[in-house]
Amino acid sequence: MRVSFFGQHKLNPFLCLVRTALLNMSDETKRSSSAKESVDGDGAAGRKEEVIEKNGDLFECPETEALAHCISEDVRMGAGIAVIFKKKFGGVEELKEQGKRPGEVAVLKRGERFVYYLVTKEKYNHKPTLPTLEHSLQAMKKHCVKNDVKSLSMPQIGCGLDGLQWDKVLQIIKKVFWKSCIQVTIYTLPKKNTQKNTITSYLQQKKIKLNDD
Repeated sequence: MRVSFFGQHKLNPFLCLVRTALLNMSDETKRSSSAKESVDGDGAAGRKEEVIEKNGDLFECPETEALAHCISEDVRMGAGIAVIFKKKFGGVEELKEQGKRPGEVAVLKRGERFVYYLVTKEKYNHKPTLPTLEHSLQAMKKHCVKNDVKSLSMPQIGCGLDGLQWDKVLQIIKKVFWKSCIQVTIYTLPKKNTQKNTITSYLQQKKIKLNDD
């Protein structure tokens, strides 16, 4: 006689036990799958925040951290925070010799850290685009992964003088470094401090003349 789990027939006790065990196994599989997705998947519950924003001076970050900022292909670095990078790390000719184009990244090694120069435009007076910036970030991430760089600090790149919208730039940074195991810290100045004042103060502290040469 055929025994049905869901009919009017009397349920076989053994088959009931089998059915219960199968249902429990199915539930356990679903729970395991859900837990794995929360850890390894793209869900918010398992997402590790690789990008952090904080107020402070970028150049006070630990010297073991790599640094990054944007430049033009002509390597002018005559305005904004690029002035500090040029005065602090030099290497203008070395950067030019690398011959990097927009969408690529030039690199200097200073002590134990890498300093990344995201080439986002051809001329200093041009404006970058979001796709070019993203390509440069991808190139930088590739170098970071290859050289086991685990922490990277940068200012709000592409904004200010370059004129890109920070919320869009931030989304690109998060997308590029998603699940990369590279901690990115983005430094922003307190509102009471302007970029110009910070640059002037830094250069005065170091007794460096402010010029475009």
